[in-house]
Amino acid sequence: MDFSWMAWTWPTAAFFLCIFALIAAMGMWEVASPGGGPRLGVLRFETTRGDRLFVSLLGSAFICLGSLYFFSDAPLWWALGVCLAYAGLVFRFV
Repeated sequence: MDFSWMAWTWPTAAFFLCIFALIAAMGMWEVASPGGGPRLGVLRFETTRGDRLFVSLLGSAFICLGSLYFFSDAPLWWALGVCLAYAGLVFRFV
């Protein structure tokens, strides 16, 4: 597949495919287990599954941008690990 018409790279395409897959997985989770009522977490406001996914994606973007700024020569694999741990904490405590 040729992505040259948008100047995309394979990592960029994989990133957006992962976001799409996460949203699709959340939709399937909602169909399989409807409800998932709002929950009051450590931030002291009610969040649903979708809210927690959004917060984890937003935080992960900042983690990756921060790692690119502070450790520009290091690969992003360790930042991916930090992002996964962060998302786990968000889904558990927020």
